[in-house]
Amino acid sequence: MLPIKTILHATDFSGRSHSAFRLACALARDYKARLIVLHILPTPVVGYPEGIILTQPEEYRAEARTKLQQMQPTDPSIALERMLGDGDAATTIVDTAKDKACDLIVMGTHGWGGLTRLLMGSVAEAVVRRAPCPVLTVKTPFAQAEHVATENQAAEHKMPEPVAV
Repeated sequence: MLPIKTILHATDFSGRSHSAFRLACALARDYKARLIVLHILPTPVVGYPEGIILTQPEEYRAEARTKLQQMQPTDPSIALERMLGDGDAATTIVDTAKDKACDLIVMGTHGWGGLTRLLMGSVAEAVVRRAPCPVLTVKTPFAQAEHVATENQAAEHKMPEPVAV
């Protein structure tokens, strides 16, 4: 069994990230691991005639901090650390995983393919390629997956309707 002591969950606060967070919490609980939740603010570029200024308005940082604080583990015994990073998401995730000696990265993915992925890039794909540890990507929100599984199980065990003769 893979020894897991520290799990990194990278979040963009989307539904897919929330599903990945729930999975990360379950793994942290089961392995009695520390859970680090990381959100990365992209570096905004503001152009002026005098040049380009890289800045991050404080209200964006404050909003992200608030959202991070609202993320509560499913089990209160989970040791949770919240981090706010800046810059390129994939690079920051990989660097944090190295700096914090993470044993696993859990993150959501949009599941884009084809031209969209080519043009927009994929943070999850870049993390998978460069990460110092295993990466678990979550594509389908669990609530949706559980609903589909429940419907499939019900259909498999459903008694046939009586037929009038």
